[in-house]
Amino acid sequence: MDSHSVNIFEQEASDCGVNRGVMGGLKTLFLEYCSNSTVHGVKYFGCKRRTLFEKIWWVATFLLSVYGSSRVIQNIYDKWNEMGAVVSFVNHPTPIWDIPFPAVTICPETKALSQYINFTRVYSRINETHRPEMDNETFNRFRAVAQVCDFHIVTSVLLNQTTDPNVVDLLRNVSMPLHNMFVFCYWRKVSRLCAQKFTETITNDGICFTFNSLSGGEMLRVDKLHSDYEYISEKRQAPLWSLENGYSEKTDTDAYPERVLGAGFRSGLVILLNLFEQDMDFICRSGVQGFKILLHSPDEFPQMSKQFFRVPLHQQVTFSVKPQLTSTSNSLRGYTPKGRQCFFADERYLRFFKVYTQQNCEMECLTNYTLHKCGCVKFSMMRDNLTEVCGASMIDCYNEAEDELWGEDVDKSLDYRAICNCLPACTSIQYDAEISQIGLDFKRLLAAYRVPLGKENDIQFTRLSIYFKETELINSKRSEIYTGADFLANCGGLLGLFMGISLLSLAELFYYCLLRPFALLRIYWFQHRNKSKVVARPRLEPKVQQF
Repeated sequence: MDSHSVNIFEQEASDCGVNRGVMGGLKTLFLEYCSNSTVHGVKYFGCKRRTLFEKIWWVATFLLSVYGSSRVIQNIYDKWNEMGAVVSFVNHPTPIWDIPFPAVTICPETKALSQYINFTRVYSRINETHRPEMDNETFNRFRAVAQVCDFHIVTSVLLNQTTDPNVVDLLRNVSMPLHNMFVFCYWRKVSRLCAQKFTETITNDGICFTFNSLSGGEMLRVDKLHSDYEYISEKRQAPLWSLENGYSEKTDTDAYPERVLGAGFRSGLVILLNLFEQDMDFICRSGVQGFKILLHSPDEFPQMSKQFFRVPLHQQVTFSVKPQLTSTSNSLRGYTPKGRQCFFADERYLRFFKVYTQQNCEMECLTNYTLHKCGCVKFSMMRDNLTEVCGASMIDCYNEAEDELWGEDVDKSLDYRAICNCLPACTSIQYDAEISQIGLDFKRLLAAYRVPLGKENDIQFTRLSIYFKETELINSKRSEIYTGADFLANCGGLLGLFMGISLLSLAELFYYCLLRPFALLRIYWFQHRNKSKVVARPRLEPKVQQF
């Protein structure tokens, strides 16, 4: 390196205070930043022509601006963090053929046929003598039926049964079979065999029948469940549909789960149901006769105790269905489930369910809590081979577990609701319905047609119609209200308003904190190395000329 270059480095290092020690160098660097900074007010900090009072005033003003901008940015960040995802209505409606027809689960209020057990008579005998002389089969049937009756009626009855692995078989043996309860079924104007459309489902209300549900193999993790009985007997597969992705483009109008191509009575489901007067019981269900109806998504396991419609006898009942579809923008996948308040299908694992829905999660949560509290689970709850089925003596226990879990008295030290974390699914369908009904005198109708009833004179009919009210539905969609770019723009605007800061100002600060000190140290290193060379060079004595 030539002497001219060394002199330049030495001059710059001297000017910037490298030769004045560390503190002197930092002071000089700070003064240089103050004189060159684009941040408003900073140039007054190091100006030698300002009085101390003026400098203090500018420092205080600068700190106040930093504090004000920081508080406002914090508020914007909190709003972005808490309200980043909102539900809004999309601009275009969704046709009803893009979603499945609701799954329809029907449960009769008559829980046992009188030819197998007269529940009222047995209950009265037990209440009078506590344990009358009766055969074990009758007593076992009574205890099984008691698990699907109103729970308060057996609180004073001594049942002596902690576990009952045969309760489902007993209920199947005494309950009304499908072919007796369904008279006829019309689906999309065509008469169908009800046994082809409805299949048996084991619910918390006993033996029920479901239309348009996913099969047990598609909804449940069958390999994790016991092998004593099936919860869902539906076998039809739905390989081209999922709630999150909808129907595949390859599907036709006859794809499963069933869907309709239009709205109105003629495009829906019409069923004629019946019960027999001789089978009606006025103790088990507290005098309520008829049917329970639940409309739910095909991938959702029915829970009849949470929400349902009652359909009375001798009535024509019409369900005009208004579906509500909620979807979620893919841009929200970057958010946490808590931030967007929902789970995508691949984000949440359930032990017994392949499909995540809020209802399925809550059912599994209730199962876990019931097992924790009672040491067994109700027959309708998912379980493995090592879990016991509660007997009739445990009715109070598993009903209290449900009240505790979803009520206000849950033990805060074991807050299962927080552990379960059952947020809604990011894509969900809710089927709301407007109901109307009118009296149905079917006996006079048959008499008018001169159709004799004969021995079936005690038959009790109910006709049920279910259809979509409109051909389109409004889709609600979770989407971002504040994106990262919006947050950055707001921060830039506030920093510019309060302090005149831009991205170049931040780059400038980075330069003076890191790059500029490094450059000065490099200059110092060059200076120090050149001085060392000068010291190490031997000094030449001038020669004295001899004369």
